[in-house]
Amino acid sequence: MLNFMMGRQATASHMTPQDAVAKAKAGEITVIDVRDHNELMMTGKAEGAVHIPLSVLQMQANPSSPDFHPELDTSKPVAVYCASGARSSMAAQVLQQFGFAQVNNIGGLGHWQMAGGAIERA
Repeated sequence: MLNFMMGRQATASHMTPQDAVAKAKAGEITVIDVRDHNELMMTGKAEGAVHIPLSVLQMQANPSSPDFHPELDTSKPVAVYCASGARSSMAAQVLQQFGFAQVNNIGGLGHWQMAGGAIERA
């Protein structure tokens, strides 16, 4: 629906998980975990990541929504992940449709870990 309004298909940029880990440590990107609560409780999340399940991303990523997540900034680059990369691909499109400047799908939490990213437990 929003793609029709924008007149183009949104595509995510590609950033390696290693780059995402380094940029997150430097405070240069916002990392978003779009997995559900149960997954987060079982495995933890990327250190410093904002947890916004894909099911509520439409509301929390929309800057004009009263539910806009306070830790998001449309002008700051974003790295998004899920368990394998499929949901984060959908999330990347949503974020781009809401005007986020640079959106990167880094795949799954395992990719973050293999790149040396720390995990924090809920």
